[in-house]
Formats: sequence, structure tokens, C-alpha cells
Amino acid sequence: MSNKLRDHHEVVIDELRNPEMAKSYLEVALEEYEQDGDLSFFLEALRNVAEAQGGMAKLAEKTGLNRQNLYRVLSENGNPELRTISLILHTLGYRLSVAFAGTNFL
Repeated sequence: MSNKLRDHHEVVIDELRNPEMAKSYLEVALEEYEQDGDLSFFLEALRNVAEAQGGMAKLAEKTGLNRQNLYRVLSENGNPELRTISLILHTLGYRLSVAFAGTNFL
């Protein structure tokens, strides 16, 4: 009897099929972006959640976005507009929100 080990990516994708796990994962990725300004980790998180919830082709179909464009905007060097990120999140069942950070700019 052999036990096949799964790679890290397979385990992550399997976990992200759970909507609450995906929500937490996206929140952490967004917090990382807020701290270091590196958007690529958040875009990778969006790609992983999309893969876990049916894949990029399904996401493209449901958003009405071109699949190649979707791959491009969610790539490591992607620079999607806020409305594109919002559309993707909404299609995946999530939304952007604003929370008070505890400091006042003015």
C-alpha cells in the first residue's frame, strides 16, 4: 500500500474549496499587500481561489472577461484596475470592504 504525497499547491487548492478558508486566505493576502505594497501575492491568491472554485475558464465565462486577459491581469506582473478586482471577487462570492485602521490622516 503506497501513500501518494500531494504537493503544496494541491493541498492549498483543496483547502481553498472551503469558502471560509478562501476568505481568510484572501484577507491575509490583502494584509500582506497593505504592509509591503507587493501586489503579486494578492494576485496569486486570487488565481488560487479561482482555480479552487472551478478554474480560470469558468471565471472568465462568469465575469465576461477574456480568459487570456484574465490570466494577464492576475499574473505576477499584472496591474488590474480596481473594478476588475472587484468583479473577480464578486464573481467568486466575495467583496472589497473598508475597515477603520485606527489612525486618522487629517
